[in-house]
Amino acid sequence: MNFYFEAGKVLDKLDAKQGSIKGIIATLPEKDRKRTAAAVIETLKYKTVLNEVLDASKLLKEEKKLKSRNLVLVLVHDLLLSGGIQAGEGPIKQAILRHKTRLNSEFTRIKIKHGVKSTKELAQTGDERAAKIPRYIRVNTTCWSMEEAIKEFISRGHVLSGPFDHPKGFKKDDHIDNLLLFPPDSQWVEDELYKSGKVILQDKASCFPAQILSPPASDNGVVIDATAAPGNKTSHLSALMQGKGKLYAFERDRRRFSTLQMMLQKARCKNVEPVNTDFLTTSPEDPKFSTVTHILLDPSCSGSGIVNRLDHLLENETESSEDQESRLNKLSGFQLMMIKHAMKFPSVERIVYSTCSIHAVENEYVVRAALKSEECTAGRFKLAPKAEVLPTWHRRGIAGETESPDEAESLIRCSPGEDATNGFFVSLFVRESNTRMNKRKAGEEMTEEANASSSSPTAKRRKKKKKRASGISIGQ
Repeated sequence: MNFYFEAGKVLDKLDAKQGSIKGIIATLPEKDRKRTAAAVIETLKYKTVLNEVLDASKLLKEEKKLKSRNLVLVLVHDLLLSGGIQAGEGPIKQAILRHKTRLNSEFTRIKIKHGVKSTKELAQTGDERAAKIPRYIRVNTTCWSMEEAIKEFISRGHVLSGPFDHPKGFKKDDHIDNLLLFPPDSQWVEDELYKSGKVILQDKASCFPAQILSPPASDNGVVIDATAAPGNKTSHLSALMQGKGKLYAFERDRRRFSTLQMMLQKARCKNVEPVNTDFLTTSPEDPKFSTVTHILLDPSCSGSGIVNRLDHLLENETESSEDQESRLNKLSGFQLMMIKHAMKFPSVERIVYSTCSIHAVENEYVVRAALKSEECTAGRFKLAPKAEVLPTWHRRGIAGETESPDEAESLIRCSPGEDATNGFFVSLFVRESNTRMNKRKAGEEMTEEANASSSSPTAKRRKKKKKRASGISIGQ
């Protein structure tokens, strides 16, 4: 019965907009995760119909002990669609079984009402945009090379061609190193390469932050991933650092931290130190972090850009415009806090801020506010120019939501259904280089010296002599 309770809790969190389906499921104990995920996804597919059945049967009104509607939805799904409730004879199960005949009758009536011949026709179908997104597989270069991976796939019968040109076609990505594209319906979860950590299932857009941050591959490099779980971006950073230096991976949630640890172990990330702490509570002056030069920020967001994690199943849930605006404003406030805190680290040179949201309020608005903040001014941060932020990527920020066209060009956007990725946003803040600052300071000092010397008595006498000499020359 435990996995039913877990499934009900996941649905509660989804109703509260506390994350994506995959993100919330990732916090579950691994032993129950697969079964719970299946229960959640299947219930969501039929949620609209199941709610009709519950309302028509008046089950919740008659059985007062059934407090959680989402738990009942999962149990009724299995009763009507999966051959029965797979649990012991507890009071909750018995309360539902007492209404089995009525529940079946209402379900049959609804099928007739919708004019369907089979139960499967009642299910919500997948997001059509997901069919346009290849299955992206990042080769984990901590374990092996891209060349070795390509040879392995070819030996399995895969063909180097477009992922939509051949049932077993695959190709290299045009923008992200060590990323391969396979057909959307290809399955890898049970593949030994995935289980051993040699390949990471990671959307292309999700690979942008680490590549744009460009962490140092040196023994003295120090990097922070501020919101690391489940660990895909962390493992990508570790691979780009070639396992050198130190990478601190922060995750405040205990269960998500456990997931992060398992992911890092599987991906063989030897230079990563997981930290079960809220990044916002970390002191930038702590000697442990005062030498950090690169920070990746991928904080909680609305997840509105995700189309291939079955979150489309939640789209029929009603949310008023006022509720959405309030939720987005709270998220953007938190996101801005993260950026401003990162800017306080004394040695930080590059900060990537990214979201899987399509809303300007979480993207351009947050960047605009960060650029106007005291932390940004004091730290001499600015947006990196387009030349440093995947210049060959075609979709940039929304010009109408930024201070200038150049600012928009510094930003990255991905549009679900149009760019063969999930919806995504990436920005890169850079601190003006010490070299440039020193040159400017030196120039200012030279100007001050010149002004001071020109006002001295000796300088004035030289000027008078020069003028007299010029006057004689002209007269002659």
